[in-house]
Amino acid sequence: MLAILAAGSIFFPGLFLLSKQCLKTIPGLRWSEGDAVIVSARLVSSIQAVMASSAGYIIASSCEDIIEDQHWLTSSYIMFAVPYFVYDIYAMFMCYWYKLRVKGHEEASAAPRHMSSALTSYLRREFLMVLHHVVMVTVCFPVSVFWRQGKGDYFQGIMFMAELSTPSVCLGKILIQYKQQHTLLHKVNGALMLITFFICRVLLFPYLYYVYGRYASIPFHMVPLTVPWHCNLGAALLMAPQLYWFSLICRGALRLFTGTSRSQRPHPTAAAAKELQRDGNALPQPANGYSTLPTEPELATH
Repeated sequence: MLAILAAGSIFFPGLFLLSKQCLKTIPGLRWSEGDAVIVSARLVSSIQAVMASSAGYIIASSCEDIIEDQHWLTSSYIMFAVPYFVYDIYAMFMCYWYKLRVKGHEEASAAPRHMSSALTSYLRREFLMVLHHVVMVTVCFPVSVFWRQGKGDYFQGIMFMAELSTPSVCLGKILIQYKQQHTLLHKVNGALMLITFFICRVLLFPYLYYVYGRYASIPFHMVPLTVPWHCNLGAALLMAPQLYWFSLICRGALRLFTGTSRSQRPHPTAAAAKELQRDGNALPQPANGYSTLPTEPELATH
């Protein structure tokens, strides 16, 4: 078990460093440090998502009894993936740090100049995503590995498959970062992200309740009254941020597909621009890709 944990601790940071180095040194690319960091972080997230989704499909498809059947890959992949969430907090901060300093960034003057102030700004701006990752490590990990006592591997596999939405989210972040919102690829990816996020994350827990209701011969609406209270609490706490992020994605999709953009809006006055910088709203899009700013033209992403 410790060997699997150590493997994950080496694999994800190692893949990030390898990708970053390749993007910086391969002839014909030779990207800057900041560009290489941002794209490498998205690449690692996408690879982790593909691995998790594949593991989830294998687990779920192998379980005929959704409560009692077990698959060795369930606990193994949980142990392997836990270091990813720790690494990703660091990777998101590095993306945030470098995005403040992207060459030609129009709000570079508003960026924090010291690492400590940038860290404070990052934690404030990315509080929900950082909290999500911390909960995954400190709560979901011990619950999934130890508290379940080997039951419900099918449900764990389905939850792994929620990561199917992540590759399109990561691609959307990259396209937004490099101002490719006008491209057909961005619109197609935005539609795919909207669909996959809704199916894989918003409908996740209703589907799990439905499956359990069929297994236990309980009407769907009675399942929340039948399962233990802590299951309902855990489902609610995990689903709440997904609903929030999905609402941001819908707002971004509406702006994207209705053609709303900054170029169609009156430019703010100099005084208004200074006020935005003073309030910190001139900072770039959050590292997790979601934007709550009503003037952002980009499709919000995870």
